[in-house]
Amino acid sequence: MPLTRVFLRRGKPAAYRAALLDSLHRALREAFGYPEDDRFMVLTEHDATDFSYGGYLGIDRSDDLVIIQITVSNTRTVAQKQALYRRIAERLTDSPGLRPEDIFISLVEVLPENWSFGHGLAQYVRD
Repeated sequence: MPLTRVFLRRGKPAAYRAALLDSLHRALREAFGYPEDDRFMVLTEHDATDFSYGGYLGIDRSDDLVIIQITVSNTRTVAQKQALYRRIAERLTDSPGLRPEDIFISLVEVLPENWSFGHGLAQYVRD
């Protein structure tokens, strides 16, 4: 169950934002095997003055930069994570048409007991 947060500069049309989320969801399903209905995503737009970035590691980013933070349970191998990063870049390059340089991903891993999907229960905790 991923929780995906997307940050970008304000001004992209609704169709662009929808394509971005759809492509991210598709990449997560393909790389990590999530079911279709396992979709929890939030997209936040920011004014230029509130969205700051640099050229860290010599990557030439543009104002189309998208910062993606994905919270997942810590159950994946390094190879699976690398496959996810590649798949996200492929999908977002295809739709909505981002440059690979403008895709920044942060994967945040948590223990399975740190999730509650509703009803005040920790569904992944086995008694």
